[in-house]
Amino acid sequence: MNGDGDAGATGTHRAGSGGSTTDSLADPVVVIGAGPAGLTAARQLAERGDPVVVVESDSVVGGISRSVERDGWRFDIGGHRFFTKVKPVEAFWHQVLGPEDFLTRPRMSRIFYEGKFYDYPIKIGNALTNLGVVEALRCALSFLWVRVHPPKNKDTLEGYIVSNYGWRLYHHFFATYNEKVWGVPASAISADWGAQRIKGMSLWDAVWEPIRSSVAGRRTDSTKQVTSLIEEFEYPKYGPGMMWEHCGDQVVSLGGTVRMECEATAVHVEDGLAVAVTVAPTGGNEGKGNKGEGKGDPERLSCSHVISSMPLTTLARIVDPPVPEAVLQAADRLHYRDFLTVALVIPAERGFPDNWIYIHSPEVRVGRIQNFGAWSPFLVKDGRTCLGLEYFVFEGDDLWTATDDELIALGTKELADIGLVQPSDVEVGYVVRMPKAYPVYDDSYREHVEVIRAWFEAHAANVHPVGRNGMHKYNNQDHSMYTAMLTVENIHGAHHDIWSVNVEEEYHEVDEGSTTTGRPAGTGRDAPIMPGRSTG
Repeated sequence: MNGDGDAGATGTHRAGSGGSTTDSLADPVVVIGAGPAGLTAARQLAERGDPVVVVESDSVVGGISRSVERDGWRFDIGGHRFFTKVKPVEAFWHQVLGPEDFLTRPRMSRIFYEGKFYDYPIKIGNALTNLGVVEALRCALSFLWVRVHPPKNKDTLEGYIVSNYGWRLYHHFFATYNEKVWGVPASAISADWGAQRIKGMSLWDAVWEPIRSSVAGRRTDSTKQVTSLIEEFEYPKYGPGMMWEHCGDQVVSLGGTVRMECEATAVHVEDGLAVAVTVAPTGGNEGKGNKGEGKGDPERLSCSHVISSMPLTTLARIVDPPVPEAVLQAADRLHYRDFLTVALVIPAERGFPDNWIYIHSPEVRVGRIQNFGAWSPFLVKDGRTCLGLEYFVFEGDDLWTATDDELIALGTKELADIGLVQPSDVEVGYVVRMPKAYPVYDDSYREHVEVIRAWFEAHAANVHPVGRNGMHKYNNQDHSMYTAMLTVENIHGAHHDIWSVNVEEEYHEVDEGSTTTGRPAGTGRDAPIMPGRSTG
């Protein structure tokens, strides 16, 4: 993980990951994307006195970690607990926001299945009551059975979970939800994801951790805590977007520029380096900063480096002159799972105490329901709360193309179908669509990523992909930020290989395999590896 250069050096190199010079940056670093990775990089560059310009095609900062505001309501794109074992990231959060801006929130989440709520982490009494003694015994026997008769195929997510939990628990608590999230049966998903995402989260841990904490109290050493079982976490009082709204303002106060509704349309490459980025406004554009706000015609910005958190597929397509056909084909074969939230306002007393509820019931399409009032009272108002119904989709499918009114009606009906809220309780609704929320790991994604990555390293060495979509890696927010931090250190002379970072193995859930080139498989947690999707 440690680079062999001086992370605190004031100079920079102009030729990718090797060597450094003592000159300061003459041209700005152009940062593409104002999500966690992009803004982390920009703030750290600005703190060093480097010129930096951030371009963001949307009107809101934060990427998937934004907080959307509608009519005074604020809600997340998914839930974002601020808990990390990466100390530089934790320090960064507290540099951006003061202690008065954070709430310490108790973690509460449950699973809804067959009309009953199951505590998560599992509590023996609750599980026995809901399952009944007979079914609980069957689950225990099923768990013991697979110890002797494991599933024949452990290479799938289904086989992996069954071998660790037994068939009955798999069908109760795993199959439906994973199929909702990824859009394919768990028998068609690689075990790689289960091995990484559920790493450290065995049936024994799930049962033992609540017992241990009730006897011994909460852990004082967070590095020993299984991440999936944390009992409390920090949360910005106005949601995760508050972090990135403040961070963007701080980039500007430190001398940088943030241009909203402004997209990068070309990265111009000469002699193995990016020399400029063409940017163009996407809408009304109310940019921030001490330079032009991006209104008007396209503008060519000279650059010393490019840090890109835009989708790796898009980055490959905007290079000038164009990348080879093989690289474009690799980009065409990388895919994403998209996401939409239906936010419904209801009376506060009709809500629930959980941060979120996992909906394992197969009769509805909603996958998870947030209660934003349980995250922070500052997100809601007027004695009401806002429920966020999360749907995992592919861009262009029936849910994605449905009208807002149709989606609000569907969300209202599904709340009633599972018995959480009556339709008459819903006062108003909002819809937010988030394309490219989750990089899809199909059975050939690694080689496609490697083709694109290798081309940039050889032909545009000062272009640095970072973050979840920038690297096509299923990273958490803190992991994405850390790739940006190390990239800034590389620009100033360090030699981190951010594609093979192990931030902390137990927490980071790193795949210990290797790519087709022999490099470690990369940073962050793995998403499931699935059959390739048709590009036709």
